[in-house]
Amino acid sequence: MSDMDALDRKILRELSADGRLSNLALADRVGLSPSACLRRTAALEKSGVISGYRAVLSADKIGIGFVAYITVGLNQHTKPAQEAFERAMAAAPQVRECHNITGPVEYMLRVEVADLIAYKYFHTDILGALPQVRTLTSYVVMGSPKDERA
Repeated sequence: MSDMDALDRKILRELSADGRLSNLALADRVGLSPSACLRRTAALEKSGVISGYRAVLSADKIGIGFVAYITVGLNQHTKPAQEAFERAMAAAPQVRECHNITGPVEYMLRVEVADLIAYKYFHTDILGALPQVRTLTSYVVMGSPKDERA
């Protein structure tokens, strides 16, 4: 949707902060009538600018006490190797994000597990056992002073 204006951006900002806002509250926050706000929000959804709504979960309340980013280098730079790796990551519930990146490695993962023991299991027995994996480098998250997903 290339013709977004300041009001559309306000709607997106408000919904990004609280996707459960009622249309009435959203309209009030962005300075539109409820019917105009509903039309704009529907247009943003229809165009794909808003691709969905989801709940933000409390990591500690669902047993996530350990978060790490892992860079992964593959041993072959072929499409079949990438596809096999991506299928394995899609099937791994510990992997919350998988990004194909540029640079000296091919992927960056965000891994969320209960604790260090669970991380070691994932690192060694799942990720490290994949035939496509050449190198792994872990970056343990000690804190997140800014995380707009939360």
